[in-house]
Amino acid sequence: MKLTLRVWRQKNADAEGAMSTYEVDGISSDMSFLEMLDTLNEELILKGEDPVAFDHDCREGICGACSLVINGDAHGPERTTTCQLHMRSFKDGDTIDIEPWRAAAFPVVKDLVVDRSAFDRIIQAGGYITAPTGAAPEAHATPVPKADADFAFEHAECIGCGACVAACPNGAAMLFTSAKINHLNVLPQGAPERETRVLDMVAQMDEEGFGGCTLTGECATACPKGIPLVSITSMNKEWLRATRKAGRR
Repeated sequence: MKLTLRVWRQKNADAEGAMSTYEVDGISSDMSFLEMLDTLNEELILKGEDPVAFDHDCREGICGACSLVINGDAHGPERTTTCQLHMRSFKDGDTIDIEPWRAAAFPVVKDLVVDRSAFDRIIQAGGYITAPTGAAPEAHATPVPKADADFAFEHAECIGCGACVAACPNGAAMLFTSAKINHLNVLPQGAPERETRVLDMVAQMDEEGFGGCTLTGECATACPKGIPLVSITSMNKEWLRATRKAGRR
């Protein structure tokens, strides 16, 4: 395959960015999208040019690091992570636009790499449970109803890639935050911090500068792990419950 790549190049957060055009040839349809970028970078290095910076780690669809907007879609045309997107999703001769996540809370570090530490701070605000130190408790000591376990597992699948933010026209982080809140709040282990968790994490999300949610649904459509839109409404109910309880104290 021969492809034309239009790639966002930006030296740092303070520099002006622009799209640069590159031609790549000999691309196999069995390559992953990141392997195709590796090929491009090998050619750039041989020419003595600066390779394109992009984020990646596991390349197995687990870590969520591979954050790219491809032809206007977060992670590209398939509902998967960029590292699991293969070049057979494109045609010989295609022009592909490759950009970083676009959100005020995700400033560009270099080229296609953005700073997603805002997500880390949201987790630090309340994404944990109280647990005694010492020996591990018996696995079956705290029974969990299957419906609650299924709900928790569904939301725990969130890998924090940020596709929901990149896809949202408002740059909202509600799907990510709701997934991290709901998978703990529904379990008995998360009950001690149930109210403070939702209040603190939502407050941190707002402080980070993410946009407001208008439930357009683009976040759930782009999510590679299929976190449902109902996650946001469940979190909103938790937030209202915690707010009213805090107001009665």
